[in-house]
Amino acid sequence: MMQPVYTDLIEQLRQQIDDKRIITDPTLLFAYGTDASFYRLLPQLVLQLDTLDEVIFAVKMCYEREIAVTFRAAGTSLSGQAQSDSVLITLTRRWRDYKVLNEGAQIWLQPGIIGAEANTILAPFGRKIGPDPGSINSCKIGGIVANNASGMCCGTSQNSYRTIAGMTVVLADGTLLNTLDLNSIAAFKKSHAEMIAELVLLVSECQANRVLADKIRHKYRLKNTTGYSLNALVDFDDPIDVLQHLFVGSEGTLGFIADVTYNTVVNHAFKASGLFVFADIEQTCLAVSQLSKTRVAAVELMDNRSLASVAEKPGMPRFIAQLGIDGNTEAAALLIELHAEDEQDLGLQSDGIQQIINAFSPIEQVNFSRDTKVCEQLWGIRKELFPAVGAVRESGTTVIIEDVAFPIAQLAPAVRDLQTLFVQFEYHEAIIFGHALAGNLHFVFTQSFDTQAEIERYSAFMDAVAQLVAVDYQGSLKAEHGTGRNMAPFIELEWGNDGYQLMLAIKGIFDTRGILNPGVIINADKKSHIKNLKAMPVADELIDKCVECGFCELVCPSRNLSLTPRQRNTVFREISRLRRSDEDPARLAAMEKTYRYYGLDTCAATGLCADRCPVGINTGDLVRKLRQNHTEKAKKIASWTGNHFATVTASAKAGLTVANKIHTLLGTNRMHKLTQKVYQLSGHKIPQWTAHLPLPATKIVAPIISGITKERIVYFPSCAARNMGVEAQAKDKRALAEVTISLLEKAGYEVVFPANLNNQCCGMPYTSKGFPETAHLKAQQLEQALWAASEQGQYPILMDTSPCASTSKQHLRKELIIYEPFKFVAEFVLPRLKIIPQLEPVMLHITCTSRRQGLAPLIEQVTKACALNVIIPDDISCCGFAGDKGFTKPELNASALAPLKAQVPQGCSEGYSNSRTCEIGLSEHSGIEYRSILYLVDKVSRLH
Repeated sequence: MMQPVYTDLIEQLRQQIDDKRIITDPTLLFAYGTDASFYRLLPQLVLQLDTLDEVIFAVKMCYEREIAVTFRAAGTSLSGQAQSDSVLITLTRRWRDYKVLNEGAQIWLQPGIIGAEANTILAPFGRKIGPDPGSINSCKIGGIVANNASGMCCGTSQNSYRTIAGMTVVLADGTLLNTLDLNSIAAFKKSHAEMIAELVLLVSECQANRVLADKIRHKYRLKNTTGYSLNALVDFDDPIDVLQHLFVGSEGTLGFIADVTYNTVVNHAFKASGLFVFADIEQTCLAVSQLSKTRVAAVELMDNRSLASVAEKPGMPRFIAQLGIDGNTEAAALLIELHAEDEQDLGLQSDGIQQIINAFSPIEQVNFSRDTKVCEQLWGIRKELFPAVGAVRESGTTVIIEDVAFPIAQLAPAVRDLQTLFVQFEYHEAIIFGHALAGNLHFVFTQSFDTQAEIERYSAFMDAVAQLVAVDYQGSLKAEHGTGRNMAPFIELEWGNDGYQLMLAIKGIFDTRGILNPGVIINADKKSHIKNLKAMPVADELIDKCVECGFCELVCPSRNLSLTPRQRNTVFREISRLRRSDEDPARLAAMEKTYRYYGLDTCAATGLCADRCPVGINTGDLVRKLRQNHTEKAKKIASWTGNHFATVTASAKAGLTVANKIHTLLGTNRMHKLTQKVYQLSGHKIPQWTAHLPLPATKIVAPIISGITKERIVYFPSCAARNMGVEAQAKDKRALAEVTISLLEKAGYEVVFPANLNNQCCGMPYTSKGFPETAHLKAQQLEQALWAASEQGQYPILMDTSPCASTSKQHLRKELIIYEPFKFVAEFVLPRLKIIPQLEPVMLHITCTSRRQGLAPLIEQVTKACALNVIIPDDISCCGFAGDKGFTKPELNASALAPLKAQVPQGCSEGYSNSRTCEIGLSEHSGIEYRSILYLVDKVSRLH
């Protein structure tokens, strides 16, 4: 039962915030409350806020009622700082605005921008943001600043603290301050004179305490995110400068960061990487000490266990595995990257660094290379370390990655001491790696929290680590991952009483009522780090290795509608636990009901999540498996349709004919209203009509085989192409099959169809709906037909729809050479025809199946050969049409393509892709006609 204070808050919030974005459903609270940490708090409500005004309003309402509030960006933080048992505020996709300033020297960013996206925006200027965390492809600017996240190259000189130019913040009472706006500053100094005075006094007292001031300066020579950014009190005198630098790394405990302006840094065009293995950790760290005196951009240390954990991974240098074969348990490695402004400087650097390395007698090495592929392979070793541990852990355990920093001069003994603790506490799988130039080490280990004994083992281990790092070595307990709940109990141990009292004072100045992310950074409970631990119950082998990092979320088409892969996994884990325990049947029933729509029905099952997942989990596989729970009647219907496929598709074509006639009779507006009503009354079973619904396809006429000997191409028109023609307002009235045949013949090919064409299907529709037996039957039938048509794999096969080609390549015999349109055009059409690229701009959609096959660069290349101006929209990885879900769950398609229409430039009237069903949704939500790339190639190609 919700407490009255929250029901009152909700009533107030509804005055300005759409009720759909005030989440109170228990299952959704469980899902949305999940982050990458190993803690679990259940929010009372989750707010998905659209605008700054909504944030200010929500914060004010919480402030007035003294209700705790937590802000979250991407939820990729590891220390529990984005967890809440009260009000959790998240941001919608509308927080993604940016402005490049001063020709790239600065950039203004809203907190919803992904870190890597900021760098993509800055790339044309040869610039980037300073922070470069390992999660930069997933974490958001709000989290990067709030945690003072750093990374491999930025060290302490280019992190957010050092590169921030200004920010806009919302304080606990709802006050807005823009530190780059003189009027805002003046108003703030007037309205918050007491706060300003307290900050000035705090700075004065801190700087007067020489022992404390010297300690602060010493601590920040290392990477340090333990507690608040106390260096602000010794680096600055102006209270506004102090304020904005205290906000960096404050983890939402001082206020909300509404935007930031960064001073950007140079993104060097010339880079080289090399890998060097030394006899032991001592030699390795001595090399680090010398390298720290040079201009090297990055030095990543990997201990012996790290190397062993990735030895068998594809693409690894052979000598890594040989170390294990030889029984070498001492060797350690450095992965080094160099940056330079030109080729000559890079060469000089490489030679100079090689001389330094040679002095420490490396036992194996990959010399410095400028080859992009070689560099990617080398950095792939580093990136594989975390998933290497995650992938081999026992089901039901979690992966913990800790983050500390030691003085560089003491790095070798520190590593040895950490390894001793691993043995003492029986973390035999633990590995050590990190950013050696900053003395910043990460250690990864697996942990179960399902018994008190395991919790106590972890607690004792962390006590020992805290003593070793903070006391014995005077290092940092958190170097870049933020304090969170994880290290809050140890802040005083690291900083001493004076430093801790300073942090208490900072918290008191900014958050007088204690409502901002309580329990994070400042926490009086010395056992808080071992409370509210997140269980990782066994659910299904398809997802048991999920670490809930959230890297998958950015590419999920349902992320702004229902659940993400991480959230689907965590809810299903809880459902599985409840089924086994039988502890709360009512809660289980409620979760299963909610999960049906949010978890299963609105999952596009594209598999893009697997490409982003560090341990390769495809949540779509789980969804497809769960969809197999059909009645016998449903299975029989699916089997019948498979055996009478030509009849079923003919019925579909007839349906398109009827729909078109009714539309002609009623008109667009009345047709919309009528079909929307029918869609609702049918329980969303009868598809909803759209103005871009295609006309029925014209009958495919097989080409006449000429007597002239030509190269043959087997063409398999997909089910969609055989039944769906063009939309009523199409510029080119020809069906896709007709265009394809025209293009192939123009290129000089003889076109062959597989036998019994109208009864053929790749099986994908059945797979996605959870009918694997029927899917297998159709795939076998198609394989036999293609095998015969291609004369046992002699001729290439063109499938005009990417998902069909992808499914067939995955399930049919490897001897069949199958192409989707773009790759086929690149290899078989463009070399034979003269292409005159059009001047008019075109939109390009890269389908999820194409992305998964690594075809995105080729697709862009082919399209740019045909049009001078090609626009690939941002923030869209999958259109969400997902076969027929664009008809049965149109809200999924609408949500996935919400950013599309605004990105269509003036004068653009056409878009291209390689999936007929995707093109229906793309046309609907862009306002222009999308069609197959084969139309564009046919339009702009001529015979030589």
